[in-house]
Amino acid sequence: MSRDLHLDLDPRFGVRGSLERALRAAVRGGRLVPGTRLPSSRGLAVDLGVARNTVAEVYTQLVAEGYLMSRRSAGTFVAPRHEASRDPMLRGAAGRRLPVPVRYDLRPGRPNLDLFPQADWFAALRRVLAGDYASALGYTDSQGAPRARAVLAEYLARVRGVEADPDCVVLCSGYRQGVALVASALSRRGVTSVAVEAPGLPEVAEAFGHHGVQPVPLGVDRHGARIEELDLLGVGGVVLTPAHQFPMGVALSPARRGALVDWARRRSAVIVEDDYDAEFRYDRQPVGAIQGLAPERVVYAGSVSKTLAPGIRLGWLVVPRYLLAAVVEEKRLADRHSSALDQLALAELIASGDYDRHIRRARAQYRRRRDELNAGMSVLRLVPSPADVMQAGLHTLVPLSSPTRERRLVARLAAAGVAVNGLARYGPPDRSAGLVVGYAAPSQHAWRPTVEALLAHLV
Repeated sequence: MSRDLHLDLDPRFGVRGSLERALRAAVRGGRLVPGTRLPSSRGLAVDLGVARNTVAEVYTQLVAEGYLMSRRSAGTFVAPRHEASRDPMLRGAAGRRLPVPVRYDLRPGRPNLDLFPQADWFAALRRVLAGDYASALGYTDSQGAPRARAVLAEYLARVRGVEADPDCVVLCSGYRQGVALVASALSRRGVTSVAVEAPGLPEVAEAFGHHGVQPVPLGVDRHGARIEELDLLGVGGVVLTPAHQFPMGVALSPARRGALVDWARRRSAVIVEDDYDAEFRYDRQPVGAIQGLAPERVVYAGSVSKTLAPGIRLGWLVVPRYLLAAVVEEKRLADRHSSALDQLALAELIASGDYDRHIRRARAQYRRRRDELNAGMSVLRLVPSPADVMQAGLHTLVPLSSPTRERRLVARLAAAGVAVNGLARYGPPDRSAGLVVGYAAPSQHAWRPTVEALLAHLV
């Protein structure tokens, strides 16, 4: 039986308009609290005596606006609320305009959580608990559960060309913790500075700086990080995203890959390879990991944050033997070990083939979205040159003529409830400008309205 929402429809606004207004008012006023499950579109249509398509269109619009959220195979729910009202015209006590809440989220680095393989994950958990549940629920090795490390090592060798001995795999609570472990271990070994890509993830520089290792900016151009600058910088290591540079979206060229390995061997330096979204390349197979070229000099890092969900705090490092004991000790001191249950569930997901099938489904959706986004931007003449940006990943870079235009566009979009990041957020060393647009996160219901909102405010 459908829940009675007690909606008062005003015929002055038409059926769809009045239903949208009534649902917004119920959410804003607190009568429909966060987490409330709404009737199905069919059920509400029957209750109200309206067409089912009308209800479905209203749900889609309110999901896009952030009032509702849709969960695959679960239904439609009232979304979590911000403390401030969603009415952009309201002002705070001091008369300042309150920030417009995010209605259309196109920030990069976020997967589509609707794609999370719930049934496969639950089945993997059941298989783990039906087997040696003591291994899943008790304390385990600081490096991670042995079975999980063995399965992951085979997967990385097969998919990314990583030379991964299970004894050199360290499972951690996501990429962020992995970087912190490496930074602390290098600091204890006397490394005083590392190069970090600029533009790049600010959190990487913060992690090394926090552990007393100075981050030194390393420029990026259309061929990737400028490896030729490393000798001049005099650093003891470098952190790179060579398969798909974040946020510029380019791959490290073959010549620079070779020069990077040569530099690391000459200087006895360490390369930290962040392989954050290499599974998602759409024009061809991604290039193999640099770790396969020089496993004795590379710390290879990855996680499930882009492939499954960031809420599953599970990442990995493949560590050279000379650095392994130091990294494992840092992990032991940090939190003893990450969730063994999640580690073993991931191992089951990979071993069963369900993880590969999930990657293929996600890759297909993200490719369609990238194509649709590029098609829309081509009308506005904003599509980057294919020679400059790969068909890969969960985001695209929209180059702009100046930092001033970037700031204005980001502000204009924010005022319309469209969240994107400007290139300035990632610390460009020069006057480069652009929008870093993530296309993975919106739910399927919200995708088209989100693209339309973006394109409408780019002109």
